[in-house]
Order: sequence, then structure tokens, then C-alpha cells
Amino acid sequence: MAKKYFLLLWLMWFSVYGGLGTAQQEASPLHVSVVLVQLNVAVTDSKGNYVSGLHPEDFQILEDNIPEKLATFEEGNGPPRRVGEGSSGAASGTQAATGAAGGSGVGGVLGSAAANVFILFDTSNYMYRGFVFAQDSIADFVRSLDGVSKVALYSYSRDLDRVSPLTSDRSQVLKGVRSTVAGDDAALYNCLLLTVKDAAQLTGKKAIVVFSNGPDNASLVPPEDVAELAQSTGTIIYMISTQQAEAEPVSTAVFERMSKATGGKAYFSRSWRDEKQAFASIRDDLAHLYTFSYYPQANPNRGWRNITVKLVGKNLQKYRIRTRDGYRLLNQTQLVAGGVPSPASDSGNPQ
Repeated sequence: MAKKYFLLLWLMWFSVYGGLGTAQQEASPLHVSVVLVQLNVAVTDSKGNYVSGLHPEDFQILEDNIPEKLATFEEGNGPPRRVGEGSSGAASGTQAATGAAGGSGVGGVLGSAAANVFILFDTSNYMYRGFVFAQDSIADFVRSLDGVSKVALYSYSRDLDRVSPLTSDRSQVLKGVRSTVAGDDAALYNCLLLTVKDAAQLTGKKAIVVFSNGPDNASLVPPEDVAELAQSTGTIIYMISTQQAEAEPVSTAVFERMSKATGGKAYFSRSWRDEKQAFASIRDDLAHLYTFSYYPQANPNRGWRNITVKLVGKNLQKYRIRTRDGYRLLNQTQLVAGGVPSPASDSGNPQ
């Protein structure tokens, strides 16, 4: 009788969720896991100031207009907390935000909320001018990342160089910054795609900070494919570019679209002082993000899924929200294999 029950449970689950998760038989009973979708959300007022102190019940998440229930919630660099099915309403929502210990409803700490940050540094021939100033700005940024768990430094020209793989050792990253040299064509989108794929293997908050001194003149990958893969893997992309790249309207538009699509921001610096301010702004943004996750409700859509995040209550309607606007599902075979699809394929990996 028990075996029939679990078989029926598996069939019901698979017909609803399809490739969202994997069913694994470990003797008995049957264990089912479903991929969690994670969102990083910035909330600001009309002056661009960050709004803090919000609770789970202040947010409404819709996926293809289907209401979703939060599974975890965290603010800034605070610890993530479970949000149970019974945690609707102000009282239980406040419990989840403040981290009250509990049982299956509102749980304890899930793990570190610190982000993993990949810095992608332009070392192409566009960087002959102002190279040392750019290195100084990146070094200062690395030193300032107190709320970040690990940092990686990658550089790019025609090829990607993983100068310093993801590490908690800041001194190793700083040595990598000083070891970089400039010279070759710029294949930004090719190298950014590889960086997104590295970040996609991680769970939790993850971001790529791109410093570019010029347009892309050597890539085979279109930027739209890179942006979609970043959206589908929950990877935030921040773009810092110089006046030289800003002078080209195509590059400017692409940088702005790509960062906006992933929930990040684009900055165009006219001087090395502007570069430092841009890095400082990104550091502050990472420290003020709300991060929450949910298990998707039953949805027959096997392609691109639109995500809408709203604030609930009249007093909160004046605030602005910035986050990614959707993702593409990873099919079951890819999910079991743990692979990341190429941007030309018809799937992605929500984190």
C-alpha cells in the first residue's frame, strides 16, 4: 500500500512540475527535490535612497501572474530565514525577518547571506590609457567588500584569464589585480558568458562586476544570450564603463540593457574618481539587497517565465523595485547532470 502511495505521489508531482526538480528513490520513501528560484531585490525611494526594514509580507511575487509563496527571506547581509506556510500576516512575517527560532514554520538560520562576487577586468588594448587608475579602483573595491564571502578576479581581452579563482583570501585577489597587463582585442561577451557559467554553479547571492574601457570587437556570442543566461541563473551583472565606451551608443545601450535585465546597474565614469564612486555604489547595493526564494507553483509554461515583484500596502507604493524580470527553466536531464546550457539552448538554471 505504501509503495502504491509513493508511486502515485511521484506521478502527480512529475505531471505538475516536470523538469523543475528530480525524483530520487533512496530505498523507501521516495524523495523529491524542486529547484528554488532566488530573487535579489533593491527597494529605493524617489531620491535613490535604500529602503530598509521591510518584511516578507510586504512583498508579492508573481510568476506568469501566478502568486508565489516565499520560502526564505533575508535583508542585506543579515542571515536568511525560513518563511513557513503559516507565516502570512504581520506578526509571522516579522518573526521571519527578525529570525525567531521555530519548527517547520519559521525556522532558523539557513546559512551565510554573504555574496560571492566575480570581478571581470578589461585588459584589452582599450586599457592602455588609465590602466593603473583602474587597478587602484578595483583594489580599493576588493578591500571594501566586508559583507562578501568570496571574491574572484578574472580578466579579459580576446580570451578569459581566471587570474584569481573564487577565494576568501583578499590578499590573493589583490596580488592578482597588480599582475594584470593590457593588450589584445576585446571579446567581452565571450568572456562574460564563461564568467556567468562559473557563477551559475553557486547557490545564494552572486554578482559579476564588469569593468570595461571600450566596446566589444572580438566576440562571437551576442550580448542578449549572455543576459538571458545571467537572468536564468540568478546572477546580477553590474557594468562599470569609461567615457570611451560611452561614446559608442551601441555599447552604452547594451550595457544598460544587460545590467537592468539581471537586476544590476550600469555606470559610465568620466574619471578615475567616478570609477571609485561606481565601485562604492555597487558595494552599497549588495549590502542593501533583499534576497528571497520560492518554490514555483504548478505552471505549464516550459519556456521563459516572467517574474513580477510588487510592494503590498498603500504606504509602500511610492517606492521603486529593481530585480530580474524572469528566467528560463532547466530541463530535467540538465538538472540531474548539473550542467549549464549554452546560451543558444532552450533552457536555463534558476537559482
